[in-house]
Amino acid sequence: MATNRLLQEERLAQISNTTETLPDILNMMKRLEKPVGRSGSYGVRHIHQLEQKLLNASFFGYNLTLQTNSIQSLVFKLSCDFPGLSLSSVTMRNISKAWAPHAMQFPAELTKGACATSRPAELRLICIYFFTSHLFQDGHNSTLLNNYILGAQLDHSPLNNLPKPVNISFWHNQSLEGYTVTCVFWKEGASKRSWGSWSPEGCYTEQPSPSQVLCHCNHLTYFAVLMQLSGDPVPAELQVPLEYISFVGCIISIVASLLIILLYAHSRKQSDSVPHIHMNLNGSVLLLNVAFLLSSQMAPPMVPTSVCVVLAALLHYALLSCLTWMAIEGFNLYLLLGRVYNVYIRRYLLKLCVLGWGSPALLVLLLLAVKSSVYGPCVISFSKSQENGTGFQNVSMCWVCSPIVHRVLVMGYGGLTSLFNLVVLAWALWILCKLRAREKALSPGAYRDTIMVLGLTVLLGTTWALALFSFGVFLLPQLFLFTIFNSLYGFFLFLWFCSQRRYSDAEAKAEMEAVSSSQVTH
Repeated sequence: MATNRLLQEERLAQISNTTETLPDILNMMKRLEKPVGRSGSYGVRHIHQLEQKLLNASFFGYNLTLQTNSIQSLVFKLSCDFPGLSLSSVTMRNISKAWAPHAMQFPAELTKGACATSRPAELRLICIYFFTSHLFQDGHNSTLLNNYILGAQLDHSPLNNLPKPVNISFWHNQSLEGYTVTCVFWKEGASKRSWGSWSPEGCYTEQPSPSQVLCHCNHLTYFAVLMQLSGDPVPAELQVPLEYISFVGCIISIVASLLIILLYAHSRKQSDSVPHIHMNLNGSVLLLNVAFLLSSQMAPPMVPTSVCVVLAALLHYALLSCLTWMAIEGFNLYLLLGRVYNVYIRRYLLKLCVLGWGSPALLVLLLLAVKSSVYGPCVISFSKSQENGTGFQNVSMCWVCSPIVHRVLVMGYGGLTSLFNLVVLAWALWILCKLRAREKALSPGAYRDTIMVLGLTVLLGTTWALALFSFGVFLLPQLFLFTIFNSLYGFFLFLWFCSQRRYSDAEAKAEMEAVSSSQVTH
């Protein structure tokens, strides 16, 4: 009898504890629903408090469900013999029909890490579903699918690098065609303007149907699906060919650029600034190819986000430098062909170097100082045909993440450079046509000048104008032409350099023969 009385008193104490704890948790969930006047510090503090209260909550049975208008909390008691768990809003009771379907699937390997050194009597798995995104606003004002954030945590310690991923499914009541969808998780401390930021590290995105997104993630935290309006989709079948062309083309260009530097170093020194300008352009192309290979091959999770930011900034700097030196080549060509009198510019080469290398560095450093989050992991989506529609296969690389910066300082900068060089090309050809018209016969020099102008100006910038045709029926041809021409850009420069060196050697030989013949005559 005494034993039964003790058990009854213990049960009554647990009931009293439960009735005191659960209303407190519900009140905290209701407070989190109110977005008015809540700062980021408020959100992170109260979300962590909610997590701790759920982990320490007392209840009977093996699971607990608490729900408010826009937040749902689930608690499960697990053991080391965990067989796995599948949760679906379709099978859950008391789920509002206004909420879009969602699901989470936890593998049996979830508890192996916690049970590796000891076998605790009980483990707690909590799931917190936010059907509003006001607590998870990053510095980019990102758009989330359904504004849903599905979170999970095992006991009091973070869980990373699971041998088998957690599968999170999101459904939408309409097709997601026309959108780029990316599975992301909330990374605390990754943004200066908020208490965190969305990151795709450790997550793989799959789209089994036009209205479903399936996320495979190797850790536990808060997950969502990032939505971005996409342009014309690129078929996933073209991913491998484009990557192969880019890789091989960049390697060839790097070797060609190094050969140009060696040939230039062993050639006779020239006081003219033109060869020095060519070498600076070649150096920027070499830097661009190396930075591109690094940023495309070393995206997260292979490297930390901070390293990815540095690689993305380096790639952007290399591209801006390359485009600037292209414009300098066009400007120098204008001076060579258009000046009537000898134009002397004091410290001309030094000023060009400050412009070609200094101004891009200033732009990139300014972006890093103002908002470093413009650089980082950038998701590139390839469309994949499926039975029920079109899905997306995402690839990450370190690049410019901000759409505004990409439009202004990538597409806009490159477009202006290409336009300027095209105008210079047209003007130079017009000058050459006028020179030919004065001659009754075309001389070999006229042909050489034509080849020089086409080789210098067409290769130095005009192929980048292909990027402006990445839409509609032009998309696929443009992708292959742009990839081939611009990945082999350094190789084309090498061919042009060799042709110019051949012409200069022929001229030097002709001059020597003329001098020798004149000496023999006299």
